Amino acid sequence: MTNRRVFILQSVIGTSVLASGAAMAAAPMVAETDANAKGLGYVADTAKADAAKYPKHTAAQNCSNCALYQGKAGSTSGGCPLFAGKEVTAKGWCSAYAKKA
Repeated sequence: MTNRRVFILQSVIGTSVLASGAAMAAAPMVAETDANAKGLGYVADTAKADAAKYPKHTAAQNCSNCALYQGKAGSTSGGCPLFAGKEVTAKGWCSAYAKKA
């Protein structure tokens, strides 16, 4: 009976550790060469946005102050629903930029 309890306890603890490890693993960064990123004009640094192609872009626009950005305040990167499962840089930019309220 003790062996069964120990086994169940170890199973629960092991599963919890694996789940927390997976949650803590950082998502991969969006590459500027990614097809979706190219389509949206994503750049990892807002200063490198194509001014000719995106004339409404300003230097003050970046992912960290976009309504779609899901990173925490002060973080260097965070999630974006446009790039599911990947992170964007806080100083990045794309044509879907929408100023955070």
